[in-house]
Amino acid sequence: MDFGLVLQTDPPASRVISLMKRAERNGFTHGWTFDSAVLWQEPFVIYSQILANTTTLKVGPMVTNPGTRTWEVTASTFATLNDMFGNRTVCGIGRGDSAMRVAGRKPNTLARLGEAIEVIRDLAEGREAEVDGQRMRLPWVRDGRLPVWMAAYGPKALALTGRKADGFILQLADPFLTEWMVKAVRNAAAEAGRDPDSVTICVAAPAYVGDDLAHAREQCRWFGGMVGNHVADLVSRYGEHSGMVPEALTEYIKGREGYDYSHHGRAGNPSTDFVPDEIVDRFCLLGPPEAHIEKLRALRDLGVDQFAVYDMHDAQETTIDAYGAEIIPALGD
Repeated sequence: MDFGLVLQTDPPASRVISLMKRAERNGFTHGWTFDSAVLWQEPFVIYSQILANTTTLKVGPMVTNPGTRTWEVTASTFATLNDMFGNRTVCGIGRGDSAMRVAGRKPNTLARLGEAIEVIRDLAEGREAEVDGQRMRLPWVRDGRLPVWMAAYGPKALALTGRKADGFILQLADPFLTEWMVKAVRNAAAEAGRDPDSVTICVAAPAYVGDDLAHAREQCRWFGGMVGNHVADLVSRYGEHSGMVPEALTEYIKGREGYDYSHHGRAGNPSTDFVPDEIVDRFCLLGPPEAHIEKLRALRDLGVDQFAVYDMHDAQETTIDAYGAEIIPALGD
C-alpha cells in the first residue's frame, strides 16, 4: 500500500514544501493539495518547488476540476512539470466543489468531466485532442505520462470513473462504503472492456494519531461536513431513499444547515456541528498506531492501493512522523 499526504496550500508556501519533504523522508510516495484558487495559494506553482526539493515524491491536486482552467492550460502545466522533473505528477480531478461554488459557479456536469479527463490526458501525453471544436496538440511533449484519477461518490460518477479514469479517489475511509464504491467502479471498468484491476484505488481521509479520541474527533469533524456537501448533492439528485446511494452515507446530513466555505477543510469549522462522533470515527482514522494499522489492513483487503492522509489539524508533524515510524512499515508491503 502506498501513502500520500494531503495539504491545503495556505501561506507560507515554504511550510507546505517542508511538510512534503518530511513526508517523503517518512516513506510517503505522493504529495497532494487542495485546488481552490480563491481560498488558497496556487498549487501548481508550489508543486514546482515540492518537486525540486524532493527526489521521488509524486504530486497533484486532490482535486482540480474542468471549469477553473482551460483544459489545454491544465495539460500544459502538468506536462511542463513532468518534463522538468520526470513524470512525477498525477491529475486528481472532480466536478468541482469549493473552487466552483466560491466563485459563484455550479459544479461541472459529469459529461464535461468525462470529456476533460480524456482531453487533458491526451494533450499531456503528447496526443492530439479536441478542445471547443479545435484540434490541437502540444508539440513539445516527449514521453509524457499523466495518470488521471477521478473523485466520485454517486452511482453515475462511479460508473464514469470505471469507464475513463486511471484511478479512483474516494474521500472517506469507511470500509463498508469503500467496498460498495470500489465494486461499482470495478464493475463499470469491466463493462467498458477494461481490466478492473488497472484502476488505482486511493482512499483519502483525515488521520490523527494519539490516545485522546475526543480531541482527535474535534480536530477532524470538519471532514464530515466536507463530505456532506457532496452527499447533499446526491440527495438532491437521487432522493433520500432512492436506493441509488447507501443510507449509511446519507442519513447523517439530515441536520445539515448550509455550509460556509471560508472554513472549508479546517479544524473547528462551525458548519460541521451536525456531524456525529460515529461519522467522524467511520470516515477518519483516529487513535493509536495500532488502530490505524487495523483499519488500513481492512481497506487494503478491499483493494485500496493508496491511503492519502488529510493532515489539516494541530498535529501535522506528529502524524507524519508516526506514520513513518510505525504505520507505513506495517502496511507498505
